Amino acid sequence: MINEKDQITTIQVAVIVVNAMLGSGILTLPRSSATLVQTPDVWISVLLGGLLAMIAGVVMAVLAKRYPGQTVFQFNGRILGKWIGALVSLMFVVYFFMTAAYQVRIVTEVTSLFLLEGTPNWAIIMVFMWVSLYLMTGGINPIARLFEMILPVTILIYLLVMLMALNIVEVNNLRPVLGDGIAPVWKGIKSTALSFLGVETILILTAFMKRSEQAVKAVVYGVAVPMALYLITVVVVIGALSVDGVVTRTWPTLDLIRSFEYTGLIFERFESLFLVIWIMQIYSTYTISFYAAALGLAQLFNRPVAQCLYGLLPIVFIISVTPKDLTACFAFGDLLGQSSAFIFGLIPFFLLLITRVRKGKSG
Repeated sequence: MINEKDQITTIQVAVIVVNAMLGSGILTLPRSSATLVQTPDVWISVLLGGLLAMIAGVVMAVLAKRYPGQTVFQFNGRILGKWIGALVSLMFVVYFFMTAAYQVRIVTEVTSLFLLEGTPNWAIIMVFMWVSLYLMTGGINPIARLFEMILPVTILIYLLVMLMALNIVEVNNLRPVLGDGIAPVWKGIKSTALSFLGVETILILTAFMKRSEQAVKAVVYGVAVPMALYLITVVVVIGALSVDGVVTRTWPTLDLIRSFEYTGLIFERFESLFLVIWIMQIYSTYTISFYAAALGLAQLFNRPVAQCLYGLLPIVFIISVTPKDLTACFAFGDLLGQSSAFIFGLIPFFLLLITRVRKGKSG
């Protein structure tokens, strides 16, 4: 059972879910989704993808709140049996630390390209990982409190930058709506999977909630905020650059922000300010993913969480530097997005189904 001092509020859980989801998607979603959709209807794909993520999140929350005080790594064994439950939990652990490795690699690529040109990747990765480790050793409460400070600043600055970009948005770039029918929209939904990674953290966070019965409320709020911000992103970016312009750019959101300036303000160019808040969000996504992986190992093998945090550090580092280039890194991210649909789309549904069947038989 979770220690009382580690308990967090419903709002804090929602904030952690938001921070877990607002990672690399802000920079990569317009390009990845436009590449598949090839029409201005990308925003519909994002909306549908967000709704599917919300439904999956609700299923996971309903499952998790049936086992108050226990994470998915613990109640898997109760549902599936000791050995099968341990294998499924180990799959979850691998997924979480692979996600952490992907996030730290993406932040390294962007930072070395736009902010710290010429700095070795290993130096950026090590600093990033050690700063995060310092936070994680304090447990879930310091993580939640820091995320509560990061999120309002992120949303405020992000909306300000997007508002300034409206001056170069051409409405015709967003037309026609459904000009090629619904088929391209469905095709684009799978490209949104990576951007909505993070909703699965509700399987761990519910165990820390003071009122676990409000897990569904927390996950709905937690998904709604990123979905709204992603919708704004794709509408503004595609409206300004067009679908053809977006698919040819690696980081279209950054290219958009670099394409305008406002003289006479404290900041005339906003990409550096934007990158600062984006790095904070990647830091959040990486931290909660790494912490979830370490917590899973600790609960599976009955070890202190601190030992698992330190033990995972070199593994995540090695995985993060394995992709040879940015193309390989994006392929790694696509694989994570596709695997998440199975791991956190189907498995929690079947776990909930088994739980309800057993309850019905026992009742």
